[in-house]
Amino acid sequence: MTLRTVIVDDEPLARELLTMLLADHEEIQIVATCQNGREAIAHLQSEPVDLLFLDVQMPRIGGFDVVEQVGLQHMPPTIFVTAFQEHAVRAFDVHAVDYLTKPVSPRRLKTALDRVREKIAAKSALMTQAQLSAVLDGLRGAAEEARPYTSRLLVKDGEKETLLPADKIEWVEAAQYYCCLHAHGRSYMLRESITELSNKLDPRQFVRIHRSSIVNLDQIREIYREGQTDGTIVLMDGRKLKMSKAGRQKLVEIGKA
Repeated sequence: MTLRTVIVDDEPLARELLTMLLADHEEIQIVATCQNGREAIAHLQSEPVDLLFLDVQMPRIGGFDVVEQVGLQHMPPTIFVTAFQEHAVRAFDVHAVDYLTKPVSPRRLKTALDRVREKIAAKSALMTQAQLSAVLDGLRGAAEEARPYTSRLLVKDGEKETLLPADKIEWVEAAQYYCCLHAHGRSYMLRESITELSNKLDPRQFVRIHRSSIVNLDQIREIYREGQTDGTIVLMDGRKLKMSKAGRQKLVEIGKA
């Protein structure tokens, strides 16, 4: 039995890891990888899909939105992928829905695929509208609850590794699939995308002011607006960082809070 499979995740590394892990399962035929909800909706509405790996959290159009826009009755058997641990796992378990938490492990993936095969064999892989609605409601509640943000990050420091307190980070610079963390005149590399790191840092303390940078609010000395869109932020040490229109809007919203 070949399963035409689609992977939906906004993180390139997450898509690559899942693709690599699925290569060990001969019945899985990956027909598309989508980097956002818009692409996922277009594909699901145009071609038949046997199995969908759907990231819960994505910018603009998240996993919940994909389900709602495609329509519950038109969704293929779905394995949700989520960065949430305790709350999401509890919500999925209550409603007996398959899920994976990041980072995906080969053993957990195999378990999820075994469950899907059993459901497909029993012709019960497609959830009823009431079941899927209950799952989505449960996940929304979990996502809205206050979740703990990371207080320390394990980073490379020369030949060794060290735990860097998050509040010591002055700003973060994107470096392809890595992040460069700047703290007290030193730089540390972290093997995570800037989006992944942004989701881990407390938004009350850190703001992504540009697609390539995150800044600690306590390190901002001055803010300059340049035209109708871009701007510049000056840090306490005098370093200047570019600020996008979206980044400025975030600061405005923080200022109103």
